[in-house]
Amino acid sequence: MIKHRLKAAVAAVAFLASAPAAYADITLNNTITGEPLNLDDAPPDGRDVAGFKEFMQTGKNPYVGNKDCLAKGEELFNGACSGCHGHLAEGKIGPGLNDAYWTYPGNATDKGMFETVFGGASGQMGPMYNSVNVDEMLITMAWVRHLYKDDPSKAEWLEADARKALKPYDGSKPPAPGPDAPQECRMGG
Repeated sequence: MIKHRLKAAVAAVAFLASAPAAYADITLNNTITGEPLNLDDAPPDGRDVAGFKEFMQTGKNPYVGNKDCLAKGEELFNGACSGCHGHLAEGKIGPGLNDAYWTYPGNATDKGMFETVFGGASGQMGPMYNSVNVDEMLITMAWVRHLYKDDPSKAEWLEADARKALKPYDGSKPPAPGPDAPQECRMGG
């Protein structure tokens, strides 16, 4: 009897070990077509970072509001996004990202904005996964959210209490990451 139970336990463990790991509680879809996005289209960098894993479980960007990540977000945005969206996300060739109007309404949520950044959109907005890794996309998005200049009540990506506390962007430079900043938010890396 014990042999049979042991064999069954070993078989169950072997089955579970060979089953694909649950990667996400959210589903990501292309902003334009609605087709599922495949994270395997991107290089693997950034996928094993706690912030990205949390995002994939909740659909909320854990870097939003983290002052230690703003300078890195600004650095990434200026390198990958400002040429089309302007240095303060005011819009140039691409639409403005610092106000309450969204060309793609889903971008009012973290999940929606990530879908657009990862998978691209119409016009010249191609997928950004060859420019920044998936975790860096979230850090960049946190900078964009920091640049928001409109009515705090329309900041859908925030919980109600955070909306009440939100101050529109005042033009100040972001602080340098502190000594306890997440590794992925430190400068130069």
